[in-house]
This record gives sequence, structure tokens and C-alpha cells, in this order.
Amino acid sequence: MKLVFDKLFGVGMVSTSTINNLPVPDPIVYFTNEIFMNFTKSTLTLAVSSALIFNLSASANEKPTTNTTIEVITVSSDFRQQNLLKTAASLSVLTDIEIKQRNAQHLEELIAISPNVNFASGSQRARYYQIRGIGERSQFKEPINPSVGMIIDGIDFTGIGSIANLFDVQQAEIFRGPQGTRFGANALAGMINITTNAPTEEFEGAIKVDAGNYDSYGLGLALSGPASDTVNYRLAANQYKSDGFIDNTYLGKENTNNRDETTVRGKLSIEATDELIIDLAAFYFNFDNGYDAFSLDNTRETLSDQPGVDSQKTSAFSANFTYQGFDAFTLKALVSSADSDLVYGYDEDWSYVGISDPANIENQDYAYWEYSSQDYYFRDKSTQTFELRALSNDSSKLFNGSTDWVVGLYIKKDDEDLQRQYTKPEKSFASSFDTRSIAVYGQLDSQLNAQWSLSGGLRIEQRNADYVKSDGFTDNLDDTMVGGKLVLSYQQSDSSFWYGSINRGYKAGGVNTDGSLPNELRSFDPEYLTNYELGYKVSLLNNDAYVRTAIFYMDRTDMQVKSSKTIANNDHSTSFVEYLGNAASGNNYGLEVEAAWQVNDTINLYGSLGLLDTEFNHFITADGLSLSGEEQSHAPHYQFNIGVNYQPSDAWLFNISLDGKDEFYFSDTRYFDYDDNGSVELDEAIPEQDVKSKAMVLLNASITYLADDWQVKLWGRNLTDKDYANRGFYFPNDPRDGYVPKQYTLLSEPLVFGVTVDYQF
Repeated sequence: MKLVFDKLFGVGMVSTSTINNLPVPDPIVYFTNEIFMNFTKSTLTLAVSSALIFNLSASANEKPTTNTTIEVITVSSDFRQQNLLKTAASLSVLTDIEIKQRNAQHLEELIAISPNVNFASGSQRARYYQIRGIGERSQFKEPINPSVGMIIDGIDFTGIGSIANLFDVQQAEIFRGPQGTRFGANALAGMINITTNAPTEEFEGAIKVDAGNYDSYGLGLALSGPASDTVNYRLAANQYKSDGFIDNTYLGKENTNNRDETTVRGKLSIEATDELIIDLAAFYFNFDNGYDAFSLDNTRETLSDQPGVDSQKTSAFSANFTYQGFDAFTLKALVSSADSDLVYGYDEDWSYVGISDPANIENQDYAYWEYSSQDYYFRDKSTQTFELRALSNDSSKLFNGSTDWVVGLYIKKDDEDLQRQYTKPEKSFASSFDTRSIAVYGQLDSQLNAQWSLSGGLRIEQRNADYVKSDGFTDNLDDTMVGGKLVLSYQQSDSSFWYGSINRGYKAGGVNTDGSLPNELRSFDPEYLTNYELGYKVSLLNNDAYVRTAIFYMDRTDMQVKSSKTIANNDHSTSFVEYLGNAASGNNYGLEVEAAWQVNDTINLYGSLGLLDTEFNHFITADGLSLSGEEQSHAPHYQFNIGVNYQPSDAWLFNISLDGKDEFYFSDTRYFDYDDNGSVELDEAIPEQDVKSKAMVLLNASITYLADDWQVKLWGRNLTDKDYANRGFYFPNDPRDGYVPKQYTLLSEPLVFGVTVDYQF
């Protein structure tokens, strides 16, 4: 029974020597107490954190009685592969085990497992992620530089992560904190690296069939094996369809916010010679989704007469060459290319023609106040990357064989053409934003003695960007950015690991597109972030439990923040003039804990906790209002996940889990209001409840029947059907009440349930 359990739900620790009477050092208690003093001490927060830290830490003093080997989790996205226990960074590795456990179709359905990670979906699927309170929330007119990058099998999908399908995925690595040396720009707050399953040397296959509520169904097929003595292949295809959980009551349709998602992947692993390995990957994504999510009544019922669309077609390719024929080093060359056609459009008035006819409204003073408008964005995005990397081997280590080294060259070409089609012709335009980046980097990893290690990295990146808009506006940006890290680590024992690090990340500058802005606001400079972090990782109870913790403090300078002006038009509609600028500095600090405990052969406990505090410093908005000392957006004070796996026999597995998240601000626009005539007033703040989400706790569960080659699972997420928002706005948009400004929210996934059949052959 335990063998089956470990195979399905291994907690991912390194098999090490027996640890007797290993205490948790006092600094853990000290730093935990210091962090907790700065957070809202809700009963739920303290209960969850105490359970994770106290119970597992106390267990460290118990003597183990058996010697258990549990699956090693390998971190693959650093320069060299290493096991998670000895990785000097705060990161989560979400394996295929977690994917199957939650029956996650997309990354947005899995992300709650990782502490201090949030997402925004002002689109059909989550496209933007926030790590430790930092990250974009949407993209409309402006070209943006994301703070959180996304890479799938070496291909850069940053900013277009809606296609993060999880079928046949090996693992997703979520790095928290800047990755200035390894990834450079677009990794200011962190990086999400997804690795799909590799080709195998023996033939194998898998079939997955899903069916659920909202007329949802999916079909996946994966085949893998040898094509010849030197070539292995893997093919994977997945089709997923759903009516979505929005009803359009005006049109009488249930599928205006539907999902129709196709993913096809192919991989080859070629042993060209004894020294040269070539790994190839090709992708095709066709996500032809509807978009009808905005409700005037803040429900899952819309009144749109012209529902929108959120589609993406992407063809991508990557090649990874590993050559070990040189005596002194291993040479790696990585090439990738991705071409995407994206369409994003919606019914801007969220309603139908005639909604304010006298027969349809109570207050006749607002008769015929309505307007009708659509807003569509057509993007062609092309990204190519090339990276050449040399890694030392045993014969070329420096300083008497104590120091590994890495040097590399990185080149990126990223072009985006945008055509906006708006109901108001004067707002329609075409633009192009072409960027070229070249970076050089290096890293030294020194083993100072048997226990102490020192690592230092440096990256220098030059980025040139050209922006051209159809109204004749052009701009050129030329930024030189420097990032890096310094990490000191201490291997206290085979299963106890400390590290302290300083990391510097950066995000490139950019341009604002609105022609009404003065010249001094049409462009902005790079943003920088310095992260100070102390981490501790330990396996306990003869490797039947682990605790991974990190305490961090982040110093943000030249923050790129969005300011906006709201203009009331004569037709009672509103226009927003938004722009990005280096208007602030800020601090983000907190605690992250991930833990698990295999209590016995049948019970496995696991959980994670993120605590976060954020603030703006020296932030004056364009309207002269100060946000200094205020919290940053999409930065909940706490997030947690806690669950249990129970396997009473080889044939049955039960899982139940809770996801929790504190309230958070939807945006940085908090201090404007409207008078009775629709004019902007600046002397009153918006009521806090109108610019914040609500705290929430979600219940998930599954029941799985296990056979030798197949499994059947009944699963459900958000079993209590909790309404909670992931995106929110505050403005006037309802003609029925005379365009009174109020909160509008986009509701996340309601109760979803279904059955999944997996068959392996």
C-alpha cells in the first residue's frame, strides 16, 4: 500500500542518511515571530501557520524508526539541475502528482498551492500572475513589460500565458523573487517554468477523458517511445470544451463565455553522436474562447448584445543542443521561436441597445442615457530567442577545483503589431512595438568547505525598443540594465539546509500610447528590485516529512505604476486616460512556508502558507493624491493551502483540501469619485469595500479508484460554491441608475465537478 501511495503522492525529498534528534534552530522561531507581528492576526491565519510550523517543527525531535526512500524532486530551470532540498531559492515545484490531484486543466487551477502567488484574469484564462504582490493585471492599448515571466520547454510565452495547458506536463517550477542572473528582464518578481514530459526509451501511452458540469469535456492522448536506436519521440494532444459558467440572459445563451481549447505538442530527443544530444519541441495552440464576463449586476449573468472573444493561435518551436565533446566545458545552445495571433474584444457597455428605454427602467430621468460600444484588440506577436551557454566540468573548475562556472550569451527579438478597432473611430489605431535584447551573464558557484557554499552571478542586458503608432507618434527606448545575485548557503546536515541571498532584478522601460498625454509622460524608465532573503529547508522523521521556509524583504525603486484620469463624455459614457510611469518606490516583505508529513502508510498531510505586507513609498498620482504608505494591489496579506490524502487500501484514494486568501486591492486607483454631474472629485476616497476583494476559503475534494493501468476519479473544486472575485473595477457603467460609480467584479470559478478516467498502456 505504501509503495502505491509514494508513487502517486511522493512528497519529493532527497533520500538521505538517518537524522537523529535534529532540532529546529531558534532563528526559525525568532524570524517567524517577527514576521507575524507585522500582519493582521486573524484567527484563521494564526491557526494555519501554527499548525504548519509548530507541529512539524516539534516532530523534528522524534527519532526515526524506519529508513524510507521518497522520490527526489529535481529543479530543472536553473543553469544546472539540482534537487529541491538544496536549491538556494524560494520556489514551488508543482509536479504531475499535484496536477492530477486537483484535476487541473490549466495553471490557474493549480496556482493556489504556491504561497504568495496570485493571478488576474481580465480575460478568458489567467494571463497575468503576481508573485509577492508584484505583477501586471491586464493589457489593453499599451505594450507592457511583464514582471512575471513564463517559459514552456524553453519557449518564452511571457505575457501570453493563457495557453498554460497542463495535460502531459511533468512539472511547473514557480520561482519567487527576482531572477536577474538566470532570466533577466520579465523576471522582476519571479518566473514560472513549465516542463512537459520527455520522450521515453520504451513505448508508453496515456489516455485521459474528462466530463463535468457546464457541458465540459476533454480528451487527451499521449504516445512516447523509440523511433530508432538514437531517436525517442513523444506526441501529446488535448482538446477541452466547456460552455463556461456565464449565462447571457439577454440573448438566452449559456455559452457566450465558452472555452474551446486545443493543444498539440511533439518532442524528439536525438542522440546525434556520443557527445551531442539534440532535444526538439514543437507546439500548436488554438484557444478559440468566447469572452462575455462583465455583469452590470455583479453576477454570472450578463446582458451583452455583442459578446466578445478571447482567442489565441500559437505555433512555436524550440531546439536544445548539448555538446560534451570539449575537454574543459559543456556547451549548450538553445533556440526558440513563437508566433501568435491574439484577438481580445468585449462589449464595452456590458448591455444591450434599449436597456434604458422608458419601458425598461424605473427612474424615467435616466431614459435613453445608454450608449453602445465594442472594443477589440488584434495582436500579432513574434518572439525569437537564442542562447549560448558554457558550463564548467570537473576538469575546468576554478580555484583548486572548488568553483564551478557558467558564462552565456542571450539574444531576444520580440515584435508585436496591434490593431485596435473601437466604436469611436478617433480611438482606433494601429501600432508596432519591436524590441531587441542582448545580454551576457556569468555565475560562479564555490564550495568553500564541506558545509559552506558561495554563489555569485551577474547579468548585463541591453534592450532597444522602437514604437510606432498610426497617429504619427514614434519613440525609441535604449536601456542598459544590470541584475545579479549573491548567495551564501550552509549544509547543516544531509537533510538540513540554510541559505541567505541578495538578488537584484529589473524590468525594462516602455511607452504610453495615448496621444493626449504630454511628451514627458509618453515613456518611462526601467524598474529595479532588490530582494533580501533567508531560507531554511529540512527533511524530518527519516524523510517522511519536510519543511521549506523563506523570509524576504524586497526594495522596489523606480516602480512602474499605473495612473489614470477619468473623463465624463457628453453621451454619459466615460473615457479613461491611463499611463505608466516611474512614480513610486515600495517595499514588499513576508514569509513563505511549504510542508508535508506522511503520517503513516495511509495518511499524508501537506500545506503551504504565504504572509505578505506591501506598501508604496513616495507615490503621488497624476491627480496630486498621495498613496504613500498604502498597500500595493493584488497583494493579499495571507494565502494558504492545506490538505490530506487518505488511502485506506491499494484501490482507493481520498483527497480533501482548502485554499484560502485574504482580501486585496484590485488596483491602485482608490482616491477619485464623481459628483452628481459625472465630474471627477478629488477630495474623497472611494469606500474601501468598493476597491477590495473579499477574503475567501475554498473547499476541494476528490475520490479515486486505482487499478493497475487505469484510474477513475470523481472530483470537485469550490464545493461550497463560494463567490469570489479575481479582478475588480470602480467606475460608472450602468445607465439604469444614472451611471452612479460603483464596484464591478469579475467572479472566479464557481462549483465545478466531474469525472476523469486515466488509462496508461
